[in-house]
Order: sequence, then structure tokens, then C-alpha cells
Amino acid sequence: MDTTLIATILAPTTLNASSESTVPSSCHARIPGRPSTSTIRPRAAAPAAVGQLFKVIHAAGVDPLLLELVHLRASQINGCSPCVHAGVTAAKKHGETEERLHNVVTWRETPFYTEAERTALALTEAATRIQDGEPGVTDEIWEAAAAHFDETQLSAITLEIALTNFFNRINRTIREQAGKTW
Repeated sequence: MDTTLIATILAPTTLNASSESTVPSSCHARIPGRPSTSTIRPRAAAPAAVGQLFKVIHAAGVDPLLLELVHLRASQINGCSPCVHAGVTAAKKHGETEERLHNVVTWRETPFYTEAERTALALTEAATRIQDGEPGVTDEIWEAAAAHFDETQLSAITLEIALTNFFNRINRTIREQAGKTW
């Protein structure tokens, strides 16, 4: 990994109102000496790139509510309080019910989700839990998802999972609490 490139992209910059970052802030109590979202600012290209990823994801024909469930489940697994908070808020805006939101963490044991949603949640869990010898996305999980989503939709769901995991890790690194900044 080229740490020089990463440092250049994430180096603090002076932003004006038109270039303000939309990158979410963080999890947990702040530790003295760690940067905050006010000092970690992506260079102008980073927010534009993330914006393009969001456009690709949301143009693929996947129900926005399903994408929010995917975001919420990955964020729950990673313990990212700001992303859980944002996921619940966004899902409610898309009309999600309290009953389903409260049960995403136990989706396998509840009758509240469609088969398509279940396959997307299984894909989310497998792609997110790749540490500690977990098998990742097995052929069985992928084939189950492919039975409900076309290639473009599967690509969008996979990108949503990856982008959520990306933000979860940034948020866990700088340790801001949910609702403090955004």
C-alpha cells in the first residue's frame, strides 16, 4: 500500500463551502491526540470520487431501502455507531418500519424480510466478516444472491458493502460518537 498516496489524499486542506467533505464522522469517545473530522479532510478529488461511487450504486436498480439495510447490517457488525445511526435514520426516511429496523441484527430468526433481502444480508455478513478465518463469500451465498439480483445490482450491493466497510473503518479509527458531527 502506498502510504504517501493515502497521506496526500487525506492530508488536511483548507476547504470552502463548495468543497466541504460529505464523509461521515466517527465512532466512540474521542481519544486525545487522535484527529477529528475537522482536521481530516480529503483532498477535493476524494469526495468527488466517493460521490461517483454513490451515483453508481444508486443507479443500478437496487431498492434504496435494501441498500440501507445492507449499510446498517455491515455497520452493526463493525460496531460503527455513527453509521448505525445514519443507517437507521436513512432507512426511516425511505419508509422502513421500526419492527424491521430493530430486527436487522437477528434477520435470520425473524419473518420480517423477503428472500431477496435475506440473500443481500447474508452477502453483507459474509463480505464483512472476513477476519479470523471466516470463509468470506462462499459460492452458495453468491449463487443465492445471484438468483435475486442481476449482475449490475450485485455489483452495486457489493460496492455498498465495500463502501460501508470503508467508512466504518475511518469512523472507528478517529472515534467520534454518533450524532456529534452529522
